[in-house]
Amino acid sequence: MESIVTRLYEIPGRVRKVNKGETVFYEGDEARYFYIVRAGHVCISKSVSSGRTLALRLARCGSIIGEQVLCHSGNTYLFNAVAKTKSELYEIELNTLDDYLMHKPDLAYTMLTIVSQHMRKQHTKFRDLILYGKKGALCSTLLRMARSYGEQTAEGILITVPFTNQELANYSATTRESMNRMLSDLRHQNVIESRGKNILIRDINALERFIECEHCNSMLCNVE
Repeated sequence: MESIVTRLYEIPGRVRKVNKGETVFYEGDEARYFYIVRAGHVCISKSVSSGRTLALRLARCGSIIGEQVLCHSGNTYLFNAVAKTKSELYEIELNTLDDYLMHKPDLAYTMLTIVSQHMRKQHTKFRDLILYGKKGALCSTLLRMARSYGEQTAEGILITVPFTNQELANYSATTRESMNRMLSDLRHQNVIESRGKNILIRDINALERFIECEHCNSMLCNVE
């Protein structure tokens, strides 16, 4: 996907640097820019009035964010985008982007390909949540994190990006208390192990069996 996204650098823009914890845009803000992540990690999430948060993606180098508002003048952002780490973004004005897509069909097709992939990924995530509940959402999240940030070791797959229990809860649409219990169960079953702030997946097959994994390719099975 990153090689496809590279085509979008033909569009004039500017580099924006953000610090860890800094908000790129809030849900409901006037949509003015589209972004390509050049470095770091940016969490895309949805908030509700109760204070709960559903984390949807962890965009990294080569990912795009803010694409939901394309071709909708005066629209607002649908999600929040917050830097999980110090990050660098390529910022393109939406008016400029729209103009290029209107006059360059090859770039428009590139964007359509990227947005289509995002939709397919979100559909599979929601499928796991709806069909297999909170534990299924956790298993799906761990599998996707392993595909995106996993490092094979002699003991299993180490997820190299640290996630707090609250962050995992946000990705799994549950509370931190429920997440604590589910993680404890998986540790007792020797499916996972804590390595400081990181997670080691000792039995990835157990996670796959729980959600009846369809073994999608890496373009779909990731947390990005």
